[in-house]
Amino acid sequence: MAKYGISRKMLILTAGIVWIIAGINILIIGIKAWQTQHGTGWLHLCGSASVFLLFFLLIFRRLYKKHTKRISNKETDRNCPFSFFDVKGWIVMVFMILLGVSIRHFGLLSLSFISIFYTGLSVALILSGLLFIRFGIKYKSIN
Repeated sequence: MAKYGISRKMLILTAGIVWIIAGINILIIGIKAWQTQHGTGWLHLCGSASVFLLFFLLIFRRLYKKHTKRISNKETDRNCPFSFFDVKGWIVMVFMILLGVSIRHFGLLSLSFISIFYTGLSVALILSGLLFIRFGIKYKSIN
């Protein structure tokens, strides 16, 4: 057993904190883009709600379940603080960050799209992070 590391409970809480921080950062970008738009409030709100529902229900909720199950089933209660994602999860996250930065840097999508997409995506990330935190607070280690 590793001498150093964090418990499964702390790993789950760390995942929640990371997801919330990512969501807040994306929300800031979405709000800044939203502020440049005029006269499309309801359209943006409906679009953001659609993005939220799509990502939360079809992607992030499943990832939350997958990662909490994987962390709960870890053999040791001493884990690398970054192991809340598996290797595939880290690769996807890095790809998504690079894609988002590239899209904004090269102006590949309109600010209107970015405002809608990022705002909905951020709320889905934040809610998923809160699910991790809730699970982590209630988590009772078997060992």
